[in-house]
Amino acid sequence: MAERCFQQAIAIQASCAAVEACFRDLSLMHRWLNPLLRCHPVGEWSLNRGSRTQFQIQIPLLYPCLDCIVCDRSEGKIVWQFEGFFQGTDTWQWWPEADHTRLDNCFRFQIAKPWIAWGFDRVAAGVTQRDMQAQLKRLKAIAESLPDDLT
Repeated sequence: MAERCFQQAIAIQASCAAVEACFRDLSLMHRWLNPLLRCHPVGEWSLNRGSRTQFQIQIPLLYPCLDCIVCDRSEGKIVWQFEGFFQGTDTWQWWPEADHTRLDNCFRFQIAKPWIAWGFDRVAAGVTQRDMQAQLKRLKAIAESLPDDLT
C-alpha cells in the first residue's frame, strides 16, 4: 500500500488570523471547500484536538465518507487524521511571511483496497490535485475579504 502526498501552497494577502478564521468558522469553510464535499461535525464544530468530523463526497450512489479527528492543533496548524476509503492526514499550516501569510496544505494518504487505488489513480488523482488548488484560491479570496483585525 503506497503512500501518496499531494501538497499545495499559496500566498495570501491577509493576516494569519483571517486565514485561521476560514477554518474556525464552519460557514466560511463551507464556502471554500469543494461543493461536492460536505463537512458534518460530530457534536459541536471545533478545531480542538480530539474533535470529530465526517467529510462526505457527494458521488451519487456511493457517498463515500471519511471519519476525521483533529490529531494535532497548534497556532497556525491543524491536522485532521482520517479513516474510510482513504487513511491518512490532511495538514494545514499557515505563517506570516514578509507581506503576506503563507498557507500550505499536505494531503498524505494510503488507499487500502487495490481496486479503489486503481480507480483513484486513473480517474480521481488529477481531479483531486486540481481541486486542492481551487480550494486554496477560494480560501485566499475569502481570507483577503475579511477584516485585518480578527482575534
